[in-house]
Amino acid sequence: MALSLRRSDLREKVRVRRAANLILFVVDASWSMAVSERMEATKGAIMSLLTDAYQRRDRVGLIVFNKNQAQLVLPPTGSVLLAKKALANIAVGGKTPLSAGLLLAHEVIQRDALTHPDAMPLMILLTDGAGNVSITELPPQEEAHRIAGMIEQSGIRSVVINMEHVAFDQGLARVLAKKLEAPCHTLEDLRADTLYHTVLDVLE
Repeated sequence: MALSLRRSDLREKVRVRRAANLILFVVDASWSMAVSERMEATKGAIMSLLTDAYQRRDRVGLIVFNKNQAQLVLPPTGSVLLAKKALANIAVGGKTPLSAGLLLAHEVIQRDALTHPDAMPLMILLTDGAGNVSITELPPQEEAHRIAGMIEQSGIRSVVINMEHVAFDQGLARVLAKKLEAPCHTLEDLRADTLYHTVLDVLE
């Protein structure tokens, strides 16, 4: 019997590779909030994410801002060893240069896109939203909101963790989250396990 094949009979196996994520934590290390609690929860979440990074092909980075500057204390990495070294000693205290932290986050993500164009960036911002240091002539809050708008316009996904105590909350973190078009979670979400799962939910 003759064998007759049509184009519709042909099948091709296509492998779809999941895009990797760049998870960039941006943390306020000023004296305005419960620094030790925030740092311990952040460190726990970063280590949890890094442990899972080998399977997910994700990388994690950390920016800390306080006094008059923002620092990239952990460049994007999938290395647990490098993360432990970077997280060991983080200085806290001083003013709140929120604008500097946001601007550095935008620069890190844009720079990372040049070498990892397929990576999906996600910024996790832990702050009460009350910046008090400017990098231009603009008032601190207006400046921070403009940079947040620039981040949102760049298509960068964000999650805001409101670090202010509920008794003193002026809603500044929620306003900042609106500028970023980002969900805003409360201090109760800061435990390492819940923060970790919050991030994973956004990545899905």
